[in-house]
Amino acid sequence: MTIGMAKKEVLNNKGKKCSFIFRGSRNQVEEFSGVITEIYPAIFIIKLEEGRVKSFSYSDILINNLKIIN
Repeated sequence: MTIGMAKKEVLNNKGKKCSFIFRGSRNQVEEFSGVITEIYPAIFIIKLEEGRVKSFSYSDILINNLKIIN
């Protein structure tokens, strides 16, 4: 996978309700649902169901720290 492919995956899921799995530091795994609301050249924004907002970089998808589940 390349950065371009990661950006395309994010763009294809923009505006759709998706589930996400994030593997953080120290083997912490977080599962959440939300909608990709904004896309920028280096990051994208996910609005969670409870109203919070998270931002991620495309490299998070590239190195499998973030998975998008439709």
